[in-house]
Amino acid sequence: MHTVIGLEIHVQLRTRTKLFCSCNADYFAAPPNTLTCPVCLGMPGALPVLNERAVELALRVALALGAKVQETSRFDRKNYFYPDLPKGYQITQREFPLALGGELSFRMDGERRSVRIHEMHLEEDAGKLIHTDEGALVDMNRCGVPLVEIVTEPDIRSPKEAREFLRALRTLLRHLGVSNADMEKGELRCDANISVSADGELGTKTEIKNLNSFRAVERALAAEEKRQRELLGRGGPVEQVTFGWDEHTGTLVLQRSKEEAHDYRYFPEPDLVPLVVTPDWLARVREEMPELPWEREERFMREYGLSRKDATILIEEPARADYFEEVARACGSPREAASWVLSEILRYWRDEEPPIGAEALGRLITAVKSGKISRTNAKEALEEAISSGQDPLEIVEERGLSLLSDEGELRRLAEEVVAENPKAVEDFRAGKKGAIGFLVGQAMRKSGGRADAKKLSQILLELLGSS
Repeated sequence: MHTVIGLEIHVQLRTRTKLFCSCNADYFAAPPNTLTCPVCLGMPGALPVLNERAVELALRVALALGAKVQETSRFDRKNYFYPDLPKGYQITQREFPLALGGELSFRMDGERRSVRIHEMHLEEDAGKLIHTDEGALVDMNRCGVPLVEIVTEPDIRSPKEAREFLRALRTLLRHLGVSNADMEKGELRCDANISVSADGELGTKTEIKNLNSFRAVERALAAEEKRQRELLGRGGPVEQVTFGWDEHTGTLVLQRSKEEAHDYRYFPEPDLVPLVVTPDWLARVREEMPELPWEREERFMREYGLSRKDATILIEEPARADYFEEVARACGSPREAASWVLSEILRYWRDEEPPIGAEALGRLITAVKSGKISRTNAKEALEEAISSGQDPLEIVEERGLSLLSDEGELRRLAEEVVAENPKAVEDFRAGKKGAIGFLVGQAMRKSGGRADAKKLSQILLELLGSS
């Protein structure tokens, strides 16, 4: 069986105002229906004015994907009635979109994959329906928020590949600074088309609407892939239908058959002139492009000596990559910085901000490198610092966690454990070199984990060699 998947991805652009009016576009925490005006509510006589910043952010995406930006694009009206679309039509681009072509490469299971882009266009978002036990409520705050829609070619061959493509796209969007791309907030959502065939040709495709998490994308496509495979296995036909996805029950919900789909009656938007992207404007956007994630990944490997695996994890989130670089500068050791960020910090990182400042972590790493504190005790201090907000080195000082390196005290500890553990001493002299580790462990326990294990080991070897 041969699976073919294509995605239509809607990305909310991170602009201060909406696509065609001056209303605040940051609607997520606003009280319902407070961020509206005659333009985004479609009042008679209200005229749209295109948001230049939204165009520039969309151009960033086009350039990063290697798409061909059309010098002239045009807006259209897509007519359909829906309770959260007050104008009765959506302003979008159909015949003449902003950009054509391009591709996005990414890794899956260690292999390089590439998905081609069919087109990219600008459009406005609709409002939001809120379903309650007493009925549906409508919030118009989201009306007119700028979207860029990215339509892929049917290049994806599995539900897992669709998920990984979306992950790579989200990473790109965040590095470009064009969108937060938070799927839980609806800032990145997609419709998926899938077909299964037995002969390698394109089969009859079905559509799954409004998927808003990586998990939902993979699970919904896997469910539809299984359904189509079973139908074809029994010799039955696949009908062209549209599904929704119920994440709670893990089931596909039939919404409509394609035969019932409405004619959207597209026609040119009469209130907007064509959008002309001049060569100078495009060149300025290109000059302002930030470092792309795959460029940053290669730089991390080249400049900092990181493995591809570590570099890939660090660049998944731009805030994480920025934080790593700040810690590396603070401690002067990029590899140690990467080790601490990946093994200790990520487990506590829940919000947008890191759990502890980069400078504080850098000083802690420096203290470990210089032998002032053991890594074990440093981890203990870090955990307490994250929960309390106190500087970790202050905690080290207050709790006496600094490394015990006084030679006289270390020798006293070593002599004690040699006297208390004759069996381990006998094993060591009989050639069981691992016994030294046991003796070091006993001394570390006596010191409360504060002893300098390297110096302690040297002293023990000296004592056992001279006894």
